[in-house]
Amino acid sequence: MPERKDSDSRKLLLRLREILAAPGGGQDRLDRITHHIADSMGTQVCSIYLFRDPETLELCATEGLKPESVHKTRLRLGEGLVGRVARSGRYVNTADAPSEPGFRYMPETGEEVYSSFLGVPIQRVGEKLGVLVVQSRDARLFTDDELYGLDVVAMVLAEMAELGAFLGSQSDGMPLQHRFPIVFRGGVAQEGVAEGRVWLHEPRVVIANPVGEDPLKEKARLTEGVAMLRTTVDSMLAATSMAAGDSAEVMETYRMFAHSRSWLRRMEEAIDRGLSAEAAVEKEQSQARARLESAADPYLRDRLHDLDDLSNRLLRILTGQGKDTGAEMPENPILVARNIGPADLLDYGRKLRGVVLEEGSVGSHATVVARALAIPLVIHAERITSEALNGDQIFVDGDTGMVHLRPEETIAKAYRDKMAMQAEAQQRYAGLRDLPASAKCGTTIQLYMNAGLMADLPSLENSGAEGVGLFRTELQFLARTRVPRRGELAALYTKVLENAQGKPVMFRTLDIGSDKVLPYMKPQDEPNPAMGWRAIRVGLDKRGVLRMQLQALIRASVGRPLYVMFPFITEMNEFEEAHRLLMEQIAREQRLGHGMPTDVRVGAMLETPSLAFAPKKFFEMCDFISVGGNDLKQFFFAADRENERVRRRYDTLNTSFISLLEQILQRCNDARVPVSFCGEDAGRPIEAVTFAALGFRRLSMRPASIGPVKHLIRRVDLSELRRVIDDARDIGETNLRGPVTDWLARQ
Repeated sequence: MPERKDSDSRKLLLRLREILAAPGGGQDRLDRITHHIADSMGTQVCSIYLFRDPETLELCATEGLKPESVHKTRLRLGEGLVGRVARSGRYVNTADAPSEPGFRYMPETGEEVYSSFLGVPIQRVGEKLGVLVVQSRDARLFTDDELYGLDVVAMVLAEMAELGAFLGSQSDGMPLQHRFPIVFRGGVAQEGVAEGRVWLHEPRVVIANPVGEDPLKEKARLTEGVAMLRTTVDSMLAATSMAAGDSAEVMETYRMFAHSRSWLRRMEEAIDRGLSAEAAVEKEQSQARARLESAADPYLRDRLHDLDDLSNRLLRILTGQGKDTGAEMPENPILVARNIGPADLLDYGRKLRGVVLEEGSVGSHATVVARALAIPLVIHAERITSEALNGDQIFVDGDTGMVHLRPEETIAKAYRDKMAMQAEAQQRYAGLRDLPASAKCGTTIQLYMNAGLMADLPSLENSGAEGVGLFRTELQFLARTRVPRRGELAALYTKVLENAQGKPVMFRTLDIGSDKVLPYMKPQDEPNPAMGWRAIRVGLDKRGVLRMQLQALIRASVGRPLYVMFPFITEMNEFEEAHRLLMEQIAREQRLGHGMPTDVRVGAMLETPSLAFAPKKFFEMCDFISVGGNDLKQFFFAADRENERVRRRYDTLNTSFISLLEQILQRCNDARVPVSFCGEDAGRPIEAVTFAALGFRRLSMRPASIGPVKHLIRRVDLSELRRVIDDARDIGETNLRGPVTDWLARQ
C-alpha cells in the first residue's frame, strides 16, 4: 500500500511540474491543479484558498464547487475549518466535518454537506500563503499516506507561488503580487525619514525544481550538500575554540544540529515522496518552524534561529544561490531584512539610507548601530520581506513607524516635502554649531553626544558636541564572533581618543545581557532579561572580561584623562567592587612600568530608582553620575520599553517622574558631584529644556539632536520655565507636558 501511494504522489508531483512549465495564466494553472489533485486522490472536491490580505482567505480555484463562487467566497482568518487551518498552520483531518468545532457551511458554493474533510496549510518557511482542501461524500479519515502526500503537494504549490506561477492579470481575479502600493505599520526604533530603493539583506532562495525525477540522484545531492555544510560548521567551531566557554557551547549545539541523523532522514523521506533535494530541505525547515514556534520552552524556541540558519546555508549550497546574487545595490539603498546582526549592519555602514526589519526591538544591538549610523529604523514590519523586491521604491518613516512600499505619487510627494523641511531645519541648526547652548537667563547647558563606533566620531565636531557623554563599548564585542583581545580594544580606544581631539569621552564598560546577547555567549533563560543578569552584574561575575577591558582603557589613555562609567549600578557595593577592580588594574599597570592616564574619573549610570536612595557615601565616591533615562523610566513606571502596548503609555514629563529627577539632582548637588541626563529623551527639545530648567547642566544625546535642542535652549529663559513647572505642580497637574508646551508656544 505505501508503495502505491508513493507512486501516486510522485505521479501527481510530475503532473504539477508539467502544469508549471505549460503556458497559461495563474487562474488556468490553479484550475488544472485542483482537477488533477481531485482525480489523483479520488475525491469529489479539491479547493485552493489563498490569502487576499493578512486576515482574509479567498477561494481562488476549485474542482467540485460552483465555478461562480471562485473569487466570491471569502473567509476571515480562523473562520470555518479552512480558517482554522490557516490560523494554526496545522492540518485538519475529519470524517465528520459538520460536527467539528467552528464548521461553517457556505451555500454560495453550491456544496453538498461533504462528510470527509482534509485541509493542509500552503506555507513556505513560516509564511502562510493559503489552504489546500480535499473533500469527499463518504465518511472516512484520510490516511497518513494521503495526508503526507497532500502536505507535499501544498509545499510544491508554495514554491510555485514563489516562482510567480499564480500571478494574476488585469482580466482575472487573481492577486497581482508585487504590483500595488502597500503600507506596513511597525514600531519606531530610530527616528528619521528616508526615501530609497529596497535592498534585501538575504534574498530568498528560489527553488526552480521542487519536483525530483530521480530519488537516488536527489539523495546523493543532499548527502553531498550536508557533508559540505558539516565541514563548514566544523571549521566555524574550530575558529571559536579559543573563545569563551559559552561561545564553544553555542557552536557545539549548532554542530549537533548539522550532524543530526534524524534531520537527514526526514529530508530523505521527503525525496522518496517525489520532492527535489532543495524542496525536501525547505519542507523540513517549515515543519521544524511549526514545531518549535509552539514550544513552551524559550530555549527551544531560540533554537529555531539555529535551524533556520542551517537550512538556509544548506539551500544555498544545493542551489548555488549565495548571498552575492549578482544584483547591484541600488543608489540610496533601504535595507529590508527579517532580522540582522550588528556585524552585518556595520558591514553596510553609511551606504544605507534606512533599515526595515520584520523582527528586532527598540533596545537591540541592531538598533544601537542604526542610531550610531544616524539612519531611520522601523521594526516589526510583518511580511515585508515577502512583499518587497530588490529595487522597489520605499519610504521609511522612523518618526511614526510607517513604511510605504511602492507608494502612490501623492504619498511620495508628501514625504519629500517633509524631508525637505527637515533638511532646511538642519541647515539652520548648522549655523549654531560653534555657539554655546546658553539660555536667555544666562545659564549654559553642556551638550554631549552618544557614540559607539569610530564612524560616530566625525559627528563630534560637525554637531557641535562638547564631548562624548556615553561611548558604548559593547558594540566592539557584539560585532565579533569571538571575544576581542586586549590589544585590539586598546588600539580602538586609542583611536577614539585621538579622534576626540582632547574632548572628554565617557567610556561605559561592557553593557550586555537583556536583549544584547553576544554571539559567543549562551543566552540566559530568564523570564525578564531586562531585570536579570546584565551589565555590571555580568562584569562582576565574569571578572576576567571586565579586567581585560579596564586594562585596555588604561593603556589607551596614557597621557590623557580617562573617564570610566559603570552601567546598571543598583546599590553602593556594586560600585565599590567595580571601583576597586579598576584601581587594582591601575596599580598593576604601574607595577609593569606602563604609562598612566593624566587623570582618572570614575562614574556610575543611575538607571534604577533604588540608586536614587543610595547612602550619601555613594554619591561622594562618584566623580560623576549619568542618569540613564531609558532604563530609569522603564523601571519607574514598570513599563517594558520593548512592549509597544505599554511603553508609550507613560510620559517622561509625568510629575512623579520629574519629582524623582529633582530628588536625584538634589542629592548630587549636596555631594557636589556633576550629573548629566543621558538617553532618548535628552535629544527631544521639549524634554531637554525641561531637564535644563530642573537643574541638569549636561545632556547627552545622539548627534543629530544637538542642533534642535540647542536652538530651543537659546530661545527660552530657563528661570521662567522653572516657575511654570512649579506653578503647575502647585495646582496639582499630574503631567507637565501641557503647561510646558503652552508656555513654549507663547514664547
